[in-house]
Amino acid sequence: RMNSLLLLLLLCVGNAGAQPEIRRHPACVRCCGPWERPVAVVTRRSSRMSGQPEYSVPKIQPTIDITILKGDKGDLGERGSPGAVGKAGERGARGPRGLKGQKGQPGPQGHSCKPLFAAFSVGLRKALHSSDYFQPVTFDTEFVNLYQHFNMFSGKFFCYVPGIYYFSLNVHTWNFKETYVHLMRNEEAVAILYAQPSDRSIMQSQSLMLELQEGDEVWVRMFKRERENAIYSEESDVYVIFNGHLVKPALE
Repeated sequence: RMNSLLLLLLLCVGNAGAQPEIRRHPACVRCCGPWERPVAVVTRRSSRMSGQPEYSVPKIQPTIDITILKGDKGDLGERGSPGAVGKAGERGARGPRGLKGQKGQPGPQGHSCKPLFAAFSVGLRKALHSSDYFQPVTFDTEFVNLYQHFNMFSGKFFCYVPGIYYFSLNVHTWNFKETYVHLMRNEEAVAILYAQPSDRSIMQSQSLMLELQEGDEVWVRMFKRERENAIYSEESDVYVIFNGHLVKPALE
């Protein structure tokens, strides 16, 4: 029996030696993704000697789906402070013409129109001499005074109807005395009527057109005394005449 066992053992060893040699390949690496580093495969022998597994265990990283963790929509926040005013934009194109609107209701009855006429003609029957101050020339004879626009006490025409007016002034000078008067618009001297001293008296005149606004006043002012200054007239006749009338109202 012992011999049989030895024979069987020899046969097994012989068969093992007759087997062809197994060609070993070099260690291979595990395929990896773009973000993984290659890891060498551990051989069986080194695995048995080191006690490590034959293949390295890949690192497992959990992946979290953010959409699963998305919460409900929050409440509306408080209104913020208004921002700075932006620059003005360019003017847009003109829009199309709109449709004609409906006819409106009649308006209330208007006020009566102001008279669009103004005229006066006044005269002086007494002589005047200059004083130490400027003095308005007042008149004592009324020829025409439409709507009483000329004040006989102050000697001034008051403009109620704005527009273009024509004025004229005629005076009689005094022998050997100077005649020096102004046509005035409010406090502005707009024209002068002047005559030098002479041994003969003459009729001197001045005229002009003025554009007046409502409330303006036109009058005649005698120059203050620097030289002998006078206007001649007498009770029996009218030697000084001041006229004015509206040519074109501004309301037309």
